[in-house]
Amino acid sequence: MAISRRAFGVGLLAAGVAGTGGYFAVKDRPELQGLLGNSTKLFGFIGGEKEAFLADQDVISALHGHGLEINSRVAGSVEMVREQALLSQNPAFLWPSSSIMVDIARQGGIKIRNDRVILNTPVVVYSWQPVVDGLTKAGLVTTTPEGQHQLDLKALLDAVLAGTNWSKLGVNSLYGQARIVSTDPNRSNSGFMFSGLVLSLLSGNVASADALAQFGDKAQAIFRNMGFKSSSSGKLFEQYLAGGIGGEPMIVGYENQLVEWIIADPQRWKRVQASNSAKPVVLYPHPTVYSAHPLIAIDEQVDRMIEALISPRLQELAWTKHGFRGPLGTATGDADSAIAGLLPAEIDAVLPMPDANVMLALLNKLAA
Repeated sequence: MAISRRAFGVGLLAAGVAGTGGYFAVKDRPELQGLLGNSTKLFGFIGGEKEAFLADQDVISALHGHGLEINSRVAGSVEMVREQALLSQNPAFLWPSSSIMVDIARQGGIKIRNDRVILNTPVVVYSWQPVVDGLTKAGLVTTTPEGQHQLDLKALLDAVLAGTNWSKLGVNSLYGQARIVSTDPNRSNSGFMFSGLVLSLLSGNVASADALAQFGDKAQAIFRNMGFKSSSSGKLFEQYLAGGIGGEPMIVGYENQLVEWIIADPQRWKRVQASNSAKPVVLYPHPTVYSAHPLIAIDEQVDRMIEALISPRLQELAWTKHGFRGPLGTATGDADSAIAGLLPAEIDAVLPMPDANVMLALLNKLAA
């Protein structure tokens, strides 16, 4: 049937109105900005443990769907909120790995428009099966009914301070005094958070200024005992895997690091599990501290980045591919079968971190 010119014109007008309305409907919804081909580029600094997450093509595509292109550079969490050489590069955002960094940033004069915890991961200790077997016999490690390993970190710290040999802790395959290694607390967040946990455990409560005066020397001794300390949590984890039981018997890291490593190559993990060599083991200090990952917005456009990152799709990717728990410390989505049973559903013993002023004073002492 032929269409009259009048009917054809009305149809074009209707299509134009619908198209215009659709354009503005999409334009006014940040999560659909990518459909228009628009892309807001944002530059900022991130902790190294989030590098693989933001380099993930699924994450990049999801962010592009929100009209965002993220240009991130890795820096230590402490550095990014304190080092003028980094801040002078005018980042739109900072994404450290501890909520205390927000307070430290404010004290340093950074003009924060907004901040929001996006991800969470507990601080853990990585070791090897022979070490865990010995510490279990010595009573420093226990296994939960679900199969996870809990570490009596206070007892281990006491052993380190006493200069106890590995053999006295049931680990006959290692020589010399027991030690645990973290990153540099004045540069990297995992070392920073571990230092706060150490001081609190030594004092028997969440550390205060009085606790620092009383137990600061012991905390300093723990860190001096470590020797060289890496500036990056990611680099330390790589050293742990490469060095094996003899090179790095026990290190401080994040829960998500082993998860991310396993999921990146599940077949490799199966080979590791089936081999006769020492196997990596994750230990949960009891209690531990949570590494919250607050996104600090300096530029107003970062509000869109915050909304994108807390969306269900990106939260699911953070957990299922990179092992990051959500803002409340819970899993978001079903865990990969490769890590089934490896992680506790919840962390039931968590200490708050000391306040920012105590931590800054502790950093000064550890740097001395």
